[in-house]
Amino acid sequence: MTEIRTTGAATGSQPGFDSSGAAGGVEGVHPPQISLRALRKSFGSVTAVDGIDLDVFDGEFFAMLGPSGSGKTTVLRMIAGFEVPTSGSVFLGGVDATALPSYRRDVNTVFQDYALFPHMTVAKNIEYGLLVDKVPRAERIRRVGEALEMVRLGGYEARRPTQLSGGQRQRVALARALVKRPKVLLLDEPLGALDLKLREQMQLELKAIQREVGITFVFVTHDQDEALTLCDRLAVFNNGQIEQLGAAHEVYEYPATAFVAAFVGSSNFIGADAAQSLFGKTGSFAVRPEKVAIAPRGEPTPTNSPHLDGIVRDVVYAGSVTRIVVDGPAGLTLNATVLNAEGGVDTSIRRGAPVTLHWPETAFRRISD
Repeated sequence: MTEIRTTGAATGSQPGFDSSGAAGGVEGVHPPQISLRALRKSFGSVTAVDGIDLDVFDGEFFAMLGPSGSGKTTVLRMIAGFEVPTSGSVFLGGVDATALPSYRRDVNTVFQDYALFPHMTVAKNIEYGLLVDKVPRAERIRRVGEALEMVRLGGYEARRPTQLSGGQRQRVALARALVKRPKVLLLDEPLGALDLKLREQMQLELKAIQREVGITFVFVTHDQDEALTLCDRLAVFNNGQIEQLGAAHEVYEYPATAFVAAFVGSSNFIGADAAQSLFGKTGSFAVRPEKVAIAPRGEPTPTNSPHLDGIVRDVVYAGSVTRIVVDGPAGLTLNATVLNAEGGVDTSIRRGAPVTLHWPETAFRRISD
């Protein structure tokens, strides 16, 4: 098998990470845990993945984020060995695994539907892979116990999946994958079937488990909040390609394209013509709603910040925040998100009220179309 060696910073690597995934180390000493090179997959005339280059490092919690049909799940399936690339290569731990069948790859996959055996107990479900691998019985029992403790299900060994909640079943599926001690754990929308409260709880638990076990997690999701909550780095997929790759806060704070600015969070877009006429700037821009301050027309605003006047179209109370929609000049519609701290939003800011919007110059992000 062919090895891939890195001699410098890997493609798409996060500043401060070496190729072992540790901050502050020496880059290029070890190969990335996953390397994809010119990866392409077509289904007939449809190109699902179009020339992906990507490195994922040891110990990272990495997210592949994008809408349905963007190619993220197809990439995950090629890493797992469930799909064969049309062209390009998949390297695992520096070794070319492109032609390896799934059962010979040191990865495991957790699916959205759990795929548990309903007739087996929790312990038997977790033990199954070890049994197939002919691991001795005493070792199986010990490792199943460790896996149950890891996912906080000690004492649930004798229960069956039908006796568990959705979150508990998901943790059993996670334990079954972790008990084989893979180098990489692939998670395909694993929390998608859970309700919102349980989903948020499982996000925190999943992050804690990943920190505890220290292996590489690759998480596929279409949920931007989930990706930002969980991952160290993320790749935003669109039309079979990666639109942007970087640390979660970098992708959110510095969206490179209009697609990223719209898909990862929400943004106000100011096109090139409006930016030139209103602010004297060339290019297209985006500004996040939470960066936008709003004041009744006539009140003082910072003179060195971009600002414009408008009329309030709508005020929407949403618990912790209030969302205000403003019709501005040049046909612009902008949104401001105001935190409902003590006192809430100025009562004079209501439908039909003249207001001024302003934001820090640093929040005005130039983007490509």
